[in-house]
Amino acid sequence: MSNPHPQVPAVVAFARDLACHADRTAVITAEGALSYRELADRVAAAARRLGTGRRLVLLAGANTLDVLVVYLAALASGHPVLLAPHDRPDFLRALADTYDPDVVAHPDGTLDERRTVSAHTLHPDLALLLSTSGSTGSPKLVRLSHENLRANAESIAASLAIRGGDRAATTLPMYYCYGLSVINSHLLRGAGLVLTDLSVTDDRFWTLFRDARATTLAGVPYTFELLDRVGFADMRLPDLRYLTQAGGRLPAAQVERYAALGRRHGWDLVVMYGQTEATARMAYLPPELASRHPQAIGVPIPGGSFRLEPLPNVPGPDTGELVYAGPNVMLGYAERPADLARGRTVDELRTGDVARRLPGGMYEIVGRRSRFAKPYGLRIDLQHVENTLAGRGLTACCAGDDAGLVVAVTGDTAERSVRRLVAAECGLPAKAVSVHVLPDLPRLPTGKPDHRAVLRLARAEPVATTDLCRLYEEILDHPGVTEDDTFVGLGGDSLSYVEMSLKLEEALGSLPPDWPARRIRDLRRSARATRLRALETGIALRATAIVLIVGSHIGVFWIQGGAHVLLAVAGFNFARFHLTSAGRRERRRHVLGALARIAVPSVAWIVLAALLTADYHLVDALLLKSATGHDSNYWFIEVIVYILLATAAWLSVPALERVERRSPFPFALGLLLAMLIVRYDLGGLTDLPDAITALWMFPLGWAAAKADGVGQRLLVTAIGLATIPGYFGPGEQLREIILIIGVTLLIWVPLLPSTAWLNRLTGPLAAGSLYIYLVHWQVYPLLEEHSEPLALLASFAAGLAYTAVATRTIRYTTGRSSRTTFRPPTHEPPPALRTSLQRPGKVHPVAGRGHPSPDEIGDQAEECADAKGAQDAPAESEDDDEGVDADVHGGHISPAASRRRLSGGRSVRPVQRPLAVTTVTPETSGNA
Repeated sequence: MSNPHPQVPAVVAFARDLACHADRTAVITAEGALSYRELADRVAAAARRLGTGRRLVLLAGANTLDVLVVYLAALASGHPVLLAPHDRPDFLRALADTYDPDVVAHPDGTLDERRTVSAHTLHPDLALLLSTSGSTGSPKLVRLSHENLRANAESIAASLAIRGGDRAATTLPMYYCYGLSVINSHLLRGAGLVLTDLSVTDDRFWTLFRDARATTLAGVPYTFELLDRVGFADMRLPDLRYLTQAGGRLPAAQVERYAALGRRHGWDLVVMYGQTEATARMAYLPPELASRHPQAIGVPIPGGSFRLEPLPNVPGPDTGELVYAGPNVMLGYAERPADLARGRTVDELRTGDVARRLPGGMYEIVGRRSRFAKPYGLRIDLQHVENTLAGRGLTACCAGDDAGLVVAVTGDTAERSVRRLVAAECGLPAKAVSVHVLPDLPRLPTGKPDHRAVLRLARAEPVATTDLCRLYEEILDHPGVTEDDTFVGLGGDSLSYVEMSLKLEEALGSLPPDWPARRIRDLRRSARATRLRALETGIALRATAIVLIVGSHIGVFWIQGGAHVLLAVAGFNFARFHLTSAGRRERRRHVLGALARIAVPSVAWIVLAALLTADYHLVDALLLKSATGHDSNYWFIEVIVYILLATAAWLSVPALERVERRSPFPFALGLLLAMLIVRYDLGGLTDLPDAITALWMFPLGWAAAKADGVGQRLLVTAIGLATIPGYFGPGEQLREIILIIGVTLLIWVPLLPSTAWLNRLTGPLAAGSLYIYLVHWQVYPLLEEHSEPLALLASFAAGLAYTAVATRTIRYTTGRSSRTTFRPPTHEPPPALRTSLQRPGKVHPVAGRGHPSPDEIGDQAEECADAKGAQDAPAESEDDDEGVDADVHGGHISPAASRRRLSGGRSVRPVQRPLAVTTVTPETSGNA
């Protein structure tokens, strides 16, 4: 169908006029910087590829330079853009099937041109289409005009006083309106973008943030939870000017805390409010008011205005449904291609939020019109249930339908206690309340609570998914695992990593190298059945090393060097799995936990050996023999314990910890060079025990893990090649070759080809390497005179048996110590509170903004009595629990982003052919 529109289409000015900002820095990525002039040239070239005839462009919206260029080129040349999530292929296909785009632009910038002339009639004002529903089949889109984009970018820039020298980090996906508004408003003012898809939990994000001298950071509530986890309060960010927060209600206490933190460090917190239907944002809270009015969304942005529509069941002149008017209000919705020809169908936005007007022209969101369930004929305010639990110190997400309520809650509590509390507050029988205690609330890729997933917790899941969730629960000792959980998110450690990877491979076949960071549901999609297998190099080295150690001690063969390889592997895995982006205290807690998991089983075994034999004494049991200047059979375990104690000590020094966090590779390199003093006896020390002279192997592996890029890996390789020869003395060339091969493989080869049977054999040996090393000293002397091979097998069997005992004991002890009981209040809940939660047919204000899904809508006929404007009623953001509704754009923890969060920031290099990967992560001791 031809387009009967003007020859010169309307365009978005800030996309067309990029060159006006000349040589200012426009974009900074990990690869370098781009000026506005250079960006304009690239945009012009992409615009020429798109042509002059208007076409509908479906753009997979990744946070990459190629995608940004295509987006700006389309806006600058008048092509409407359908901006969609790049990491949701099913949804992309649904959009393509429904709207039949003329051009499909992929994340790498390539264009799939389906036709040269558009098949659609495109309204002249149509500039952008954003999703407002995550459902497939008939995705609903918000139609935005060129003026919508310009006006909202200008209003945001004015509200935040954005200036040319500012640089904003893209902490949110650009396919969400909040993330996109950050891009638009900064480009309009000629400011810079720090373009990245890294999560705030990734050390590399903060390195880029500091190096780029970024001045602003945008986040949703979940982003702020992640900032707390990574120790944001202790970070030194000298160029930071302000944080913005939108995408859901941030608790008032958290607003106050971040506002106070900003005052101490010289930056502002700006709380904002918006919806996709308003292009992005509608209100902002001036930073000087954040401490006094932390519950408020603030005042309308420049050019906008609010009014309150009275609601029949919400009394009071200053409370009602919040209605917004301004030049950023959408043209309307689109549900089919024919809607792309429509012009403006709405003039104001009925937000669906219940608000209260405060003194000074500010507004506070107190509820959501549709967040109600009606079990047993009682009208239950779901948001109020969540707020009630929050008042008891519990973080919860509540969903419900006519059958009952489903409550997902985090923290140390008991399901029965929460069930009784909610049932009493709502006046429901206990059997109508289903409670699930989880390590984290289910969240959408956007970061907001996934109410549909919560509701599904009470329903039967497919057997296969249930089996995987039960597998995670069993191995990680975490109740309430859902298919949206990840191994990393559930706190999996390297001991459980071994067992989990083997079990998953048996269930699913091929595993991707980054499986620990993938959700269970995504892991199932990515797994492939194949005969080919791969084995993580560290695991192969540990299994091989323990065989060499025990076999050489028994005399089956004489190939030494295995223990020193294990020590390098221990350093490598310590850096990967303990020096993560978590906060300083969390890091130290993990290190102390690892120390306990190594030291306690070791001390227990040596004490037993001392009681049964005359070979060991108190100094052996306390792992102090090397420290007293004597050689020890257990020198390897002792050196690991000494290093972990030292590490816990320096993690207690904030200045040292900040240095390591800012410069992980130089820090590791400096530590390695310092330890070479022992290697070369530069201090004039002689006759040191093995545990001391071998210390430098640990930072060698540490540096290998933190080496990022060919240059740094070459440097670590060169240090290894220069320092290993001669270390063991004359006639030890084979031992040196073994160590050089092990370290080189660790640095350069992440995966080795393998087979299923070899993985099944190697995994347990690697997982039990610490315990095999520990017990073989007592086992093989009993059998070596009869049969050395039998002594070897018996040592392995005893070590694996002790592995099982120690692992189960640790899990049992940890589980008991981490579980405490939540005690419900002994008094009856206030009658007024019970009435406000259960009064049939009444709608009451609630203390906090909710985000409903269709499953949570109560009696919608009652709520939508006013049919005026129903066709384009903005309250459609109620349908957005899986999309972009009320400006709720997550903490940028999409599955793709979480997959990029590798332990310790070391990249996993891709395998060139499909392999089934057994990735088994060793404990810091070199044991899994």
